[in-house]
Amino acid sequence: MNKLFENALTRADQSCPPIWMMRQAGRYQPSYMALKEQWSFEQMCKLPRVAAQVAMLPIEEFDFDVAILFSDILYHIEGLGLPLKFDPGPKFEWHLTEENYQDHCDIGKAIKHIKFQENAIESTRELLPHKKSLVGFVGGPWTLLNYALGENKDKVSDDFKFMYLTDVIIPLLQSSIRHQKAAGADAVMIFDSGLANIHKKFFDEKYLPMLKLISEIENTAYYARTLPYNSLNKVIDIGFAGIGIDSTVDLNKTLNKVKHGFVQGNFDETLLLQDSEMILRYEIKKWLNTVEDPRGWVCGLGHGILKETPTKNVKIFVEMVRNHFS
Repeated sequence: MNKLFENALTRADQSCPPIWMMRQAGRYQPSYMALKEQWSFEQMCKLPRVAAQVAMLPIEEFDFDVAILFSDILYHIEGLGLPLKFDPGPKFEWHLTEENYQDHCDIGKAIKHIKFQENAIESTRELLPHKKSLVGFVGGPWTLLNYALGENKDKVSDDFKFMYLTDVIIPLLQSSIRHQKAAGADAVMIFDSGLANIHKKFFDEKYLPMLKLISEIENTAYYARTLPYNSLNKVIDIGFAGIGIDSTVDLNKTLNKVKHGFVQGNFDETLLLQDSEMILRYEIKKWLNTVEDPRGWVCGLGHGILKETPTKNVKIFVEMVRNHFS
């Protein structure tokens, strides 16, 4: 494991944080687009050696401290029997309903389907220098449920949602996280970006206990863009091994609140679109100067790298962070 990332996980004293970014392997990289000419997105995800090549691209170009499994959160839903294609965005042939759900409950079959993710982690680990860490990921339970339900998501009852989450999605994610860790992931991130339509009562009384069940798996971290109902403190109290925050959240306050595990974030990803190097350096420096104590911090963005981001700006970001804390 990367020493800086290990120190962030354990909140050990260190002067410089590890750096990694969501979507750090992607369309903003010319090297990624060159591979995309040879392989479709689905092939890049499902062929383990190709997925490993893609995961290594930002490590080789920017020297990030952490590599990330290259895949997609929706393959868990595909594994439950909802046919998926990317054209170019994700499209399901049909969606989950209260009438067909019994055809989409086979967790064992889903785990076998996503075996390529474990294989991709193993292949990435083979290519990755020993001094780097490797992170896996899964989609958040509610986010996956939203995708599975599609246009039905606001039509089905909360009782049905609770049942399907409890009986299918939560145990599927628990199993998937354990498999990713067994394959060589140092930690696994839960990306829960689709919480806009969750009701407060359901979130507080039903959903938080579900997240608690997943958090009990060692080195499992959680990121939700714009948590609903000012619930960051409640999520922190769950005890995840890491919490991701976006650029609207106060980094220092969060680092002070989190007593266990890391906090990841939270530079505004839109600022990396700057044409002016002078302005970009000013914004990065201004942000870095606000950081009071980097202990427990994983330096990154508020969300994923945007596809229009110039690679030279990413290099500037990494250089400035390391120089600032050296």
